[in-house]
Amino acid sequence: MYKSKKPYHYGTGRRKSSVARVHLFPNGTGSISINGRDIDDYFGLETLKLITRQPLVTTDNLGKVDIVATVTGGGVTGQAGALRHGISRALLLMNEEYRAALKSAGFLTRDPRMKERKKYGLKAARRAPQFSKR
Repeated sequence: MYKSKKPYHYGTGRRKSSVARVHLFPNGTGSISINGRDIDDYFGLETLKLITRQPLVTTDNLGKVDIVATVTGGGVTGQAGALRHGISRALLLMNEEYRAALKSAGFLTRDPRMKERKKYGLKAARRAPQFSKR
């Protein structure tokens, strides 16, 4: 677990099978560290970096806070969504006045969509075996 002498706000974000543990340090320089790597090293696509920074842009905190996050499970898109959710929750603990802006943008809502389980007799969740007319 990450330990720090500086005070921070904590938020847990989830999306699909990804879980993000976010430590938000107020009065920072704007650095975002994910699993010990910089955001530019961790996410290759600009859209994923954009998704991660959306709550900071909405609350006008881009460049004012430092973020140290640990992300596990899922793929890169799910991890970016989990980070966005965790950052939003941590910002809410930092300042309760951000609730209206974050809620209207939909960042506080946990996305409930998950992978559907495979059913017996089928090849996948809904994919049935193909039969010929013989």
